[in-house]
Amino acid sequence: VQLQASGGGLVQAGGSLRLSCAASGGTIRAYGMGWFRQAPGKEREFVPAISWGGGNTYYGESAKGRLTISRDNAKNAVFLQMNSLKPEDTAVYYCAVARSVGTLLSLRARSTPSSYEIWGRGTRVTVSS
Repeated sequence: VQLQASGGGLVQAGGSLRLSCAASGGTIRAYGMGWFRQAPGKEREFVPAISWGGGNTYYGESAKGRLTISRDNAKNAVFLQMNSLKPEDTAVYYCAVARSVGTLLSLRARSTPSSYEIWGRGTRVTVSS
């Protein structure tokens, strides 16, 4: 499976973006998925994750209330709706496939990049003040 994130760009503070993560070469419908982001000079940070069926979602502290993760298994894709963007949201955003069903059940596991086994190319989000 290969993942490709898209939808990033330059937006003013308070604006919105919708990121997409498209899978090819296989299906992601049976896997939990996560979004991470990495700002220059910083470690990769967990944003949200979603269970294989979409029924359970988990958010990092920085994402609560402003970001929404969703998925469409028929389209083999995961999405991240980002509203009320802030300059501190500026980063490259990556989507990733969780290693196991149990990955998302543990706060520590789902927040750790090594718990994900397939990563897509990121998409850059820049929020201007």
